[in-house]
This record gives sequence, C-alpha cells and structure tokens, in this order.
Amino acid sequence: MLVDAIRAEGFRLSKNRTAVFWSALFVPILSVVISGLTSFVLKGGETKLLGDSRTPAEVAEMLARGTLDLGGALITAAGSLANPLMLLFVLIGAATIYAGDYRWETWRLISARNSRSNLILAKLGVVAALALAAMAFMLVGEVIEGLLTAVIFERTLSFPVTGERIGQFFALTGLSWLRIAQFTMLSLLAAVFTRSLLAALFIPLVVGVAQFASLQLLAPMGVMPDAWLAILFNPGAATDALGAVIGGGPAAAALPAGLTLKAWVSLGLWTVVPLAGALAWFQRQDLSKE
Repeated sequence: MLVDAIRAEGFRLSKNRTAVFWSALFVPILSVVISGLTSFVLKGGETKLLGDSRTPAEVAEMLARGTLDLGGALITAAGSLANPLMLLFVLIGAATIYAGDYRWETWRLISARNSRSNLILAKLGVVAALALAAMAFMLVGEVIEGLLTAVIFERTLSFPVTGERIGQFFALTGLSWLRIAQFTMLSLLAAVFTRSLLAALFIPLVVGVAQFASLQLLAPMGVMPDAWLAILFNPGAATDALGAVIGGGPAAAALPAGLTLKAWVSLGLWTVVPLAGALAWFQRQDLSKE
C-alpha cells in the first residue's frame, strides 16, 4: 500500500511541471548561467585584474593557467548542496506536495484507499526523491561550470579519484540530502497543522531565518556557539560542523570536543520531531469536510 501511495504521489508530481522546474531545475540553470557570464567578464578584464594587487585571491586563482581539479570542485559542491537557495526552491515543491490535498480538497477522495500514515510517508518519499533530483542536477551543473571555466580560461582538467575522495563525496552528498529533508519537515508539520499552502511555504522560511540569527541572539546571553542550546536551536550550524568533520583537515581538528554528538542530536531531533508531530496530528484530523 505504501508503494502504491508513493507511485500515485510521484505521478501527480510529474504532472506538475511548474513545481518540478522551480524545485529541481531553476537553481542549477541559474548557477550555470551566472558562472558562465562571470567567467566571460573576468576573461575580458584578465590583463587588468592580474596586474592589480587588490584582486581577490579567488579571482586570481580562477584566472590562473593551472590545472583545474574537477573532482575537488565536485566534493566542494557536494558539501554546499544544502545552501539557502536550494532549500528555498526545493521547499516550493515540498510545500506543494504536502499541502496540495488541502488546497484542492482531495484528502477525502484518497484517504479511504490507503492508511493515513502511508499517505504522509508517500509524500515524504516523493519529496526526498525530488531533493535528490535537484542535487543531481546541481552536480551536473557543477561539471558544466568546470568545463566552461576550462574552455574560457584555457585550463587543463584533472579528475583524480581516490577511495578517500569517493567517501567524502558520498558522505557530504548524504549530509546535504539529510539537511534538505530536515528543512522540509517543518513544511510538512505546518501543512498538517494549518491546512495552508502559504503556511507550509513561509513558516519554514521564518524558522530558518530565526535559526540563522540564533548565534547572534544567544551570544549576548553568554551562550557559546558550541553549547548544547546553540547547536540544538540551529540545525544549519550542526550540518556545517558535520561537514567539517567529513572534510577533515584543520577545520575538523579545530572543532570543540563533543560537537559532533551535539550536531547529530540537533539534526536528528529537527528531522524526527516534526515528522512525528505531523503523523500524530494527521491521524486525529477531521477530513470529512475537505
């Protein structure tokens, strides 16, 4: 029955081309376009920029004729897949999936054909697949950006592969996927509680902004950035800490002791608690008039 619900939910999403475009395709396309335009502009002013001592190191590195490590770029991209822009646009599709049946008054038509928990879990599964698709397109976009950079700046490409690099890539990709899924859990909870598409879209954004600003708000109270309260309130910071651990090197060595445990607890709670709340509330919800 759960498989049937997932198949049906996936079919409905496939017919909503607007949600699919904005959630999975828009950000990768925008990223490639901006990267290409930036490269062309920098190439046009290459001589002036290389002769200016105030040119940022990142720009000077891009203008260099050295070898471009595409594998390293993909690992870096995997660690930043759950960036604010991705979270925002994946949320569009997630809110549509989670709150669509309230908006179109279709819960009463499908709830009799499957269990309520399966209906919610099917939506969650399709959102997870949508997030994976968006991440895959972003990685493809990163490859295209690397090829454009190599062509425009006449740089050679390298793709060194080691077991450590492969492990880092998949670990960072999985962490980004978990972060996106965690963020959409707030949308699911808001959709079930409010029965509103707008609430499912805007409540996670408001909470996300509050979490981002929490470090600055808690600092005057004497709460350190690595304290339990600071990490529990901010799953984004928890994700950054776990990403540093996976990446290794000086960034991982500089992390305070015990931060990894706090980060996993924070990310887990912000994922499980909203999901459990949505499932529990949906079980007792009256859908007869929907």
